[in-house]
Amino acid sequence: MAVEVVMPKLGMAMKEGAVSLWNKAVGDSVEKGEPIASVNSEKIEIDVESPAEGTVLQIAVPEGEGVPPGTVICYIGNPGEKIGTQPISASVQNAGSESQAPANELNPSVNKVKTAGDRVKISPVAKKMAEAAVLDIEKIKGTGPGGRITKEDVQEAMKSQRALQAEHPKETRIDPQIVPAQETQAQQVQLSGIRKVIACRMHDSLQKTAQLTINMKVDVTDMIALQKQSAEAVQKNVNNNLSVTDFIARAVVLSLKKYQEMNSALIEDKIHLFKQVHLGLAVALEKGLVVPVIRHAEKCSLNDLSRSIKELAQKARQGQLSNEDMQGSTFTISNLGAYGVEHFTPVLNPPETGILGVGAVYDTPVFVGENLERRSILPLSLTFDHRVLDGAPAAAFLQTVKQYLEAPITMLI
Repeated sequence: MAVEVVMPKLGMAMKEGAVSLWNKAVGDSVEKGEPIASVNSEKIEIDVESPAEGTVLQIAVPEGEGVPPGTVICYIGNPGEKIGTQPISASVQNAGSESQAPANELNPSVNKVKTAGDRVKISPVAKKMAEAAVLDIEKIKGTGPGGRITKEDVQEAMKSQRALQAEHPKETRIDPQIVPAQETQAQQVQLSGIRKVIACRMHDSLQKTAQLTINMKVDVTDMIALQKQSAEAVQKNVNNNLSVTDFIARAVVLSLKKYQEMNSALIEDKIHLFKQVHLGLAVALEKGLVVPVIRHAEKCSLNDLSRSIKELAQKARQGQLSNEDMQGSTFTISNLGAYGVEHFTPVLNPPETGILGVGAVYDTPVFVGENLERRSILPLSLTFDHRVLDGAPAAAFLQTVKQYLEAPITMLI
């Protein structure tokens, strides 16, 4: 009997999942443990591996269709083997291939991957990157297992493409304004999975809340000095490394305990003031933004927060977050400092009242009394729901965060 491959359950709250991409087509051979499809449920997307060696006999769930967890999405076995009580003949296999033909005709690159005799092996992420960059995947040399094209291979091909365009600008660059409309082509990508969830939530956030953003600069010279001075002792005694984000998270938690109205949510015309601080930390992934949550952050020491931040960030990048890991936050921190961004306008994560945007630390001369000194400045941007609180208490909250960061020893007492 053929082996069933089912939609996995990605968290206790999952009600439906969808296949975002099939890596295999009907008739393709697969090895045990080889990724055969990518599936997603709201903010989680993972690869489904083949439970057995064999051939893809039938694809039961097409790309983009949502099904409950436990639903059979495909069958793997030997050619001609039975699926349930029905034998899979060559005509059925061909029908399965034909059912995918219309979608493949719309995207030639997909057609090549799924039906060519010498099928190109490419990871889902690399495939999407190659299609977005209009690269011919058959011309990309794969360095992964079995010649599989990886994300890094596509990035190298993109570099080569840019270099070629720089050498032959007249041959490769076309002004889109002089191209007839009927000759203009654009890739169409279905809004689904993580991207669709983010799009809906961000649109609802801006439509249903009264968002206002205030900015403040913080002198973190002493905080960075404390971080560096304590690095060796922290590593030796608790086997950890404290980051700037760890100190910011600690300052936010302590400030939220003083300003409970910022640690709140407006739900059905009632303001819910939370005693517990469930801190959300935005993590940027290739497929979109996820916000894992540190629950009961008010009970955590600086070191506890640091470990939780690192653990959740690692789980996010490995696609191991559950729905429960991303639910119930009462306040969120979004850090774009690693990208060189200073001030920006973070968007609320409903139904939360506030979100703190963290920019990049930069050095600048500052007068300290009569002396001009080199100081490290951290830009902060606080977006809050003006329906819940006014500008003055929001500014007082941000000022308290600033005070903790400028006197970092107070976060350790």
